[in-house]
Amino acid sequence: MPALFRLLALLASLITAPAWAEVTATDILGREVTLDAPAGRIVLGEGRHMAVLGLLHDDPVSKVVGWRQDKALDEPTLAAYRERFPMIDAIRPVGSGNRDISVESIIALDPDLLVLSLMDAGDPGMERAREQVEAAGIPVAYVDFFSKPLENSIPSLRILGALTGGEAKAEEFAQFYETRLSRIRERLEDPSIQRPRVFFHVHAAPQGCCSTVGQGVFAQFIETAGGRNIGAEAVQGVLGNVSLEFLIGADPDYYIATGGAHMAARGGLVLGTGVAEDAAGDSFARLIAAPGFSSLRAVEEGRAAGVWHLFNDTPSHIALIEYLAQSFHPELFTDVDPAATLAEIDARFSPVTVPGTWWVAPQP
Repeated sequence: MPALFRLLALLASLITAPAWAEVTATDILGREVTLDAPAGRIVLGEGRHMAVLGLLHDDPVSKVVGWRQDKALDEPTLAAYRERFPMIDAIRPVGSGNRDISVESIIALDPDLLVLSLMDAGDPGMERAREQVEAAGIPVAYVDFFSKPLENSIPSLRILGALTGGEAKAEEFAQFYETRLSRIRERLEDPSIQRPRVFFHVHAAPQGCCSTVGQGVFAQFIETAGGRNIGAEAVQGVLGNVSLEFLIGADPDYYIATGGAHMAARGGLVLGTGVAEDAAGDSFARLIAAPGFSSLRAVEEGRAAGVWHLFNDTPSHIALIEYLAQSFHPELFTDVDPAATLAEIDARFSPVTVPGTWWVAPQP
C-alpha cells in the first residue's frame, strides 16, 4: 500500500505541476536560441529595453534580475516603473560604460537568458563576454530596435515574446504596428509624390552645429515618412557632423531637431518624458531663433519641428513616423493622429504611463 500511495502522489504532482515546454527562437543574427522554459530571470544588455519588455508583460520587472546601466531607462520612465514596481531597485547592475559588461556579475545572478543588442555584435570585448556567458550555460539572444528599426523592431519583439512567454502580446503589438506602417507606405506609393528634402539635427543646440544622420535609425524614419534625408549627402555613416554653412546652403524644405532632457545642460532642445509642453516650446523657440537657424527657409515658412530623440530605440517609433508623414504630406494624412497612437500604446500595451512632450512646432 505505501508504494501505491507514493505512486498516486507522484502522478498527482505530475498532473498539477506547470507543463513548461522547451522554447526556441532564432535571434536577429540568425542564431538559434533554446531555453528549457520561457525566461523568468533575464539580464538586459540595455536597461531601456525594460520598456520594450513592458509591451509584452504586465509585470516586466519581475522577469529581470540584472541590467547594464549604459543606455538605461530615462529618469521619468524609471520613476514611473519604480512607483508601480518597487522591486525594480533590486535589479543588479552588470555593467555601466559603453559596451562594458561584467561576465562575473551575470553568472552570479544565475539568469536563464541574456539579451544583447545588435550594436554589441562584432565588438571584440562583447564577443568574448558572450562566449564566456554561453560557456557557463546561459543562453544569449540578440535583438535590435535601433540599428535597422524598420527591418528589425517587430522581428525582435517577436523574438522576445517567444523567449519570455509573451507571444500573444508580441503578435498583438505587431498587428497594431504593421497596420499603421502599411497605411503610410500605401499612401506614399505613387512615384509622382514630391518628397521634400529634410534635415535632421540630432541632439540639437544652437552651438556646435550640426550633428545629423546619414543612414539607419532616423534616416529610415525620414524615408518611410515620405521625405529625402539630405544628411546622407555629407555623412556616410549613421551619425556625423556638418557645419552651419552646410545647413544654410542645403536649404532644406523641412528642419527637424531632436532633443531630450539631456540637452538642458547645453541650452539645447528639451522635450520628452517629464517635460511640460510650454517648457519644450520655449526651448524650441530659442533654438530656431538662434543666428543661422532663424534664417532657414524651413523655419521662416513654418516647416520646422522638434521631436524626442529617444524614439530611436523603441517600436513606439511608429508614432514618430506618423508625425513626420503628416508633417511632410499633410494632405495625405489628415486622418492620422500620432498622439492617439501613443495613447493607445499606453492603454493597450504599457504597464506604466509617463507624461511628457514628444514633438513641438512653432506657435502660429
